[in-house]
Amino acid sequence: MSRSVLIAANWKLNPNTLKGSQELASGVSEGIKDKKSSKVEVAFCVPAIYLQAIESIIAKSPIKLGGQNLYFEEKGAFTGEISAPMLTDIGAKYVVLGHSERRTLFAETDELISKKAQVSLKHNLIPIVCVGETLEQREKNETDSVIISQLNKSLKSVETNGDNLVIAYEPVWAIGTGKTCSSEEANRVCGLIRQGLAKLYSKEIAEKVLILYGGSVKSNTIKEQMQQSEIDGALVGGASLIVDEFVQLVLNAG
Repeated sequence: MSRSVLIAANWKLNPNTLKGSQELASGVSEGIKDKKSSKVEVAFCVPAIYLQAIESIIAKSPIKLGGQNLYFEEKGAFTGEISAPMLTDIGAKYVVLGHSERRTLFAETDELISKKAQVSLKHNLIPIVCVGETLEQREKNETDSVIISQLNKSLKSVETNGDNLVIAYEPVWAIGTGKTCSSEEANRVCGLIRQGLAKLYSKEIAEKVLILYGGSVKSNTIKEQMQQSEIDGALVGGASLIVDEFVQLVLNAG
């Protein structure tokens, strides 16, 4: 089946001013206006403090809004957290969950990510669930077992029809290290993820899920990556912070 394409910009902890975030969003929005392929969807996953400002900029464009994280409780005494209802109310469609930085720097577990994914779907937010192996795990030939373990545990008790779930494969060892994951290897692992989804759900559901690649994606690599059979888009970090680079990346993805 022919799946759509999703290019999700993960701004991480950037930019450090409201003006900078507005200029970035406006520049990209204007740059891809009437130029990108109709099958390519773009999402800005932005710091929580900028959500409302960015939503007002992209409200009349096809660009979607996304959060970078949430807490699995819907309300209560959880200082510093944001909830699924808050993201939905502000206009978000997506939320990134289980990013490698959340797993390594903030000790998030697969079990916690599962809880977050469940509450996301309850409130009609599409979770972008991230999985990926470290350099040590890759060198020990543990890539496949690590990916399937993360997938199974992160999606435990998560019910989906396939249209409301996105998985992002981000090889931790290829992010900001100078090491590269070939398009063929990225495609192999994305195929492994789809096989895992078929076992968790069904082949029909697995075929609907968008699987993104997220390992230092750039405008000059996206074409080759998008030619792969199992890669349905990208979770883009650093390149999403440069207007011209990200605009070209989006255009090349179509």
